[in-house]
Amino acid sequence: MTSTDTRKDAEDSGPSGYAAARLRLLTEEARSGPPRRSALSRLTDDWLAGLFTAGSGEPRGVSLVAVGGYGRGELSPRSDLDLLLLHDGTDAQAVAALADRLWYPVWDLGLALDHSVRTPAEARRTAGEDLKVQLGLLDARHLAGDPGLTAGLRTAVLADWRNQAPKRLPELQELCAERAERQGELQYLLEPDLKEARGGLRDATALRAVAASWLADAPREGLDDARRRLLDVRDALHLATGRATDRLALQEQDQVAAELGLLDADTLLRQVYEAARVISYAGDVTWREVGRVLRSRSTRPRLRKLARERSDFLRRAVAGDGRALGGGKPVAERSPLAEGVVEQDGEVVLARAARPERDPVLPLRAAAAAAQAGLPLSLHAVRRLAATVRPLPTPWPAEAREQLVTLLGSGQPTVEVWEALEAEGLITRLLPDWERVRCRPQRNAVHIWTVDRHLIETAVRASEFTRRVSRPDLLLVAALLHDIGKGWPGDHSVAGEIIVKDVAARIGFDRTDVAVLSTLVRHHLLLVETATRRDLEDPATVRSVAEAVGSQGTLELLHALTEADALATGPAAWSTWRGSLVTDLVGRVSAVLAGDAPEEPEAAAATAEQERLALEAVATGGPVLSLRAQTEPPAGPVERPAGDPEPLGVELLIAVPDQPGVLPAVAGVLALHRLTVRTAELRALELPSGVEGSVLLLNWRVAAEYGSLPQAARLRADLVRALNGSLDIAGRLAERDAAYPRRRGVVAPPPRVTVASAASRLATVIEVRAQDAPGLLFRIGRALEDAGVRMRSAHVSTLGANAVDAFYVTQAHGVPLPGDEAVAVARKLEETLRG
Repeated sequence: MTSTDTRKDAEDSGPSGYAAARLRLLTEEARSGPPRRSALSRLTDDWLAGLFTAGSGEPRGVSLVAVGGYGRGELSPRSDLDLLLLHDGTDAQAVAALADRLWYPVWDLGLALDHSVRTPAEARRTAGEDLKVQLGLLDARHLAGDPGLTAGLRTAVLADWRNQAPKRLPELQELCAERAERQGELQYLLEPDLKEARGGLRDATALRAVAASWLADAPREGLDDARRRLLDVRDALHLATGRATDRLALQEQDQVAAELGLLDADTLLRQVYEAARVISYAGDVTWREVGRVLRSRSTRPRLRKLARERSDFLRRAVAGDGRALGGGKPVAERSPLAEGVVEQDGEVVLARAARPERDPVLPLRAAAAAAQAGLPLSLHAVRRLAATVRPLPTPWPAEAREQLVTLLGSGQPTVEVWEALEAEGLITRLLPDWERVRCRPQRNAVHIWTVDRHLIETAVRASEFTRRVSRPDLLLVAALLHDIGKGWPGDHSVAGEIIVKDVAARIGFDRTDVAVLSTLVRHHLLLVETATRRDLEDPATVRSVAEAVGSQGTLELLHALTEADALATGPAAWSTWRGSLVTDLVGRVSAVLAGDAPEEPEAAAATAEQERLALEAVATGGPVLSLRAQTEPPAGPVERPAGDPEPLGVELLIAVPDQPGVLPAVAGVLALHRLTVRTAELRALELPSGVEGSVLLLNWRVAAEYGSLPQAARLRADLVRALNGSLDIAGRLAERDAAYPRRRGVVAPPPRVTVASAASRLATVIEVRAQDAPGLLFRIGRALEDAGVRMRSAHVSTLGANAVDAFYVTQAHGVPLPGDEAVAVARKLEETLRG
């Protein structure tokens, strides 16, 4: 259907004709993107123009004006119609009747309408009071009526905007910053708002407004394409959902990707992130230029005054010599930072004598100097480097490697400098393997960054630990590359080890250093996974880590890398508790590497408190317990992250006469009281001679999910009821779960239960990976109890919405399960959790 046919349908059939033509247009597969938005705008223009002139002919002294996105001709399927009915104020009654004739058909079709009725003076006054109104009017476009009225308003609004730019641009910048703080950064969000988040469509519109002020202009290269890409995604989102929404929710991403002809949701997100990165970078550069121009304007009158005063002084001091130093434009001061690199007007630029075409190290030298000085790299400098610099030789010269390490070790300023290099393609020239992780989403609630940004953030965090290691250069490079394998199929640690061997050799590290770097990348998850999922008292655990690490120097680097990686992942990935476990493991592994072989653990003697609780449990025939807060910080160099809300935890000691069902009963009661279990250990306690009976001792570390801890007496009372069967834990947990409204979201992958072979000689280790939920440990404990196995200890770890737990189990007489029986128990447990 041609645009002429579309207009004819709309004109012939009124609202119903417009609705039919609109529907045909939106369902045409052959037309999408900018052509469809333009066609929809033209169709709507013609329909509204027909409504404007219907009945009494075209009224005088009135015009219909499209503003905002509609004014730009960018109607998405569910966009608002932003309309201004402009009039000269001579016939208010006729204007009111015309407004009714325009607005009601729009509402009748269920279209969203943002409308106003104003005179030009009222429109200008409102724009002066409301920045959002003024931004909308900058895109005003005539639809029908008196074109002179519309043209006069456009001219006046643009003149007002340019005259008021020194005042209004800082307001606009503040508005953008507030929105970014509220909505986050589009290029890192798993469910981004395409319009409101930083780097979204609102920011692209703000850059158009800056350009209209004539004070500064955004870097144009790639900006229009990025904006078009986001508009295309929004169109597909509107069509997929049938709603006027800008939030790209997880459950709709596959459908949106299919609408756009993309491979999958990850491809969609990557395109969105790339577009957002272009807009965000353009915004950074533009607002820096606005600030520079405004500072220059504010200082110029003072400079002229000072120049006149100095000129007068010189004329008085030197008779007959009238040469003044104050004429002409002041020259910006240039301060040297490194060879070929200077600071000018708050930015890092290339020196006049710099020759990028002869100096392949210059990009890294300029970047390192900028990061060390805490200054941005000038756009002109980065583009000149991208256009002229020669590739580095292989292997890199020592200076290039040193400059890379300096850049990575500069802390937070590294991020902005790295993004400037990234924007012009310099990073992928230096590190071609970077292309696979660039803008790659991480569909894990624990991660708050894309893969590439996470790698840079890890280097920033690692820069804080460089005084803790003997080879800070290896720590920083390992931080940069530890997840480089995420762009390849399979285990990213295994793929990363292969990639890093090649990259490290290309950068110029010798064989010994390459081996260390590949070990760090291969095992960058080893310490935290072992510390949180394995029994550190088991010699097999410590020996396996020592064999993987190999040396004290590598262990030192791996410890720092582990903490930097976790801190750069997100708040859920690191805590004082995890830090203390990792430090404990590192201390044990260090002892093994120093030649101290770990001994087989013996049953620890009962403490006075444990013995007291055990005797009381025998005397009463029921459970007794104590809650004790951990007040001593963990030993070793574990620093509490700033703002870490997690307390050190509370030790829960329970003594109970040996009987079936102890583990699920305790886990269930703790779940009912909203207590999170961090570690759990269960063992039979030796009683003093002369005391009959058998007592189980549970030594658990717990923390309250919300508020304060429950009273010990309440816990004990519920535990007594759970053990005698009068407390229906499963029913209570089901009732609580049903009380919460179900929310739409991603369907969690099914639970997975495996047997970790050779993890321990003392017990069978069963690993459970599942969606975290209240009562999960209760269900696991009940299933293990039903299987007739005895739990020696549990190591519980929650990462975002995922529980990753390990259970050390034995047969009733305390030996590991035979292989077939272990597999059968794991399979039965998995079936239970899936059911």
